[in-house]
Amino acid sequence: MIQESRNRFNASFTEERYNLMLQEIENEFPGALDFRVAESPVFIDRDFKMKVLLAFNDIVDQILKPDFKTKTERAIPEAYKVGNETEFPSCLAVDFAVTKGGNGEFEPQLIELQGFPSLFAYQSYIAGKYRKHFDVDRNFSEYFNRLNPMNYQQEMRKFLCGDVAPEHTILMEIEPEKQKTRLDFALTKKLWGIEPVCVTKLRNEGDLLYYEKEGQKVMVHRIYNRLIPDDIERNYPDLKLEVDFNRATGVQWVSHPNWFYRISKFSLPLFKSKFVPESHYLSDFKPDDLENYVLKPLFSFAGSGVKINPTREDLESIKDPENYLLQRKVQYAPCIEDTEGGKIKCEIRLLAIWPEGAARPKLVTNLARLSRGEMIGVDFNKDFNWVGGSVGFYETN
Repeated sequence: MIQESRNRFNASFTEERYNLMLQEIENEFPGALDFRVAESPVFIDRDFKMKVLLAFNDIVDQILKPDFKTKTERAIPEAYKVGNETEFPSCLAVDFAVTKGGNGEFEPQLIELQGFPSLFAYQSYIAGKYRKHFDVDRNFSEYFNRLNPMNYQQEMRKFLCGDVAPEHTILMEIEPEKQKTRLDFALTKKLWGIEPVCVTKLRNEGDLLYYEKEGQKVMVHRIYNRLIPDDIERNYPDLKLEVDFNRATGVQWVSHPNWFYRISKFSLPLFKSKFVPESHYLSDFKPDDLENYVLKPLFSFAGSGVKINPTREDLESIKDPENYLLQRKVQYAPCIEDTEGGKIKCEIRLLAIWPEGAARPKLVTNLARLSRGEMIGVDFNKDFNWVGGSVGFYETN
């Protein structure tokens, strides 16, 4: 959003350099990149950065309210409830649309959030690739809180492993080698020594878990949890796990499974801020101006089931309105200029960690998603260029 930095980057951009960057990723991690990398990062000025930080802290203040857990208890499906819950979520991923306020200035508006990890390894990696292949202003950083490429890696290793050796910490997923985020998993292993392990390979032993690797039993003391229950329900409906997490009371979680539900679309109506669009449970709200709202199922992930233009018939056909949300629409503002002068919309995600014992979470890095379509996401951006996953570089000086 700073023209000088945008001009510098665009002047350095060529399709050849972009393809060279992609080929370098392919050479380093063959077959692992399974989503579109945008041609450009996002340059975010100090004013917008301050608004994003204010918005993030507004949300954290409300997570810290004494009644937050009580109000979000219903969010956790009984079948997926796990004991030994942590006091706070270990990770936060908070998505904001870049919009324009009444004064014509860019401002963030909350779209979604999750008490769950995101691409902590990949984002530092792709930021380095943009810097290597293009002209990225050194007065901008992909990190927060005085982090840099070196101490970020140190901080994340300490956070993810805690006092447990990396070989006894696992990244848990369902068939991690098949997930679209598998490049992040490969980087997590390379950078921090944490093995991706399929949840189907886990077994109980006492109050811990184990899996077998090359015929040897490996005990699991700590889980970096990347398993999305909605993914299992949709894609593996007949799967029966042979592990009981409620018996594994000696295992540490990053993040605990319950927080995936507590901090989610379910909690959006609980947040009040000028940076949070009005949200209501469908069971409590029947607006006269339905055209100004988006309909979202509470318990789905990655945009599945969202209706941008819901009808009265859509609402009336829903048998469980307590499990749906109406969120006031926000207008994404074109804010990124491509090399031909075209404008692109953007969504930014703040990534935070909440170390054990810390009073508040710590922002560490971010990601961005660029779009020319009606919504952010692959299905709305087919056959477009300058769209896809990216990173925000935030002004530091």
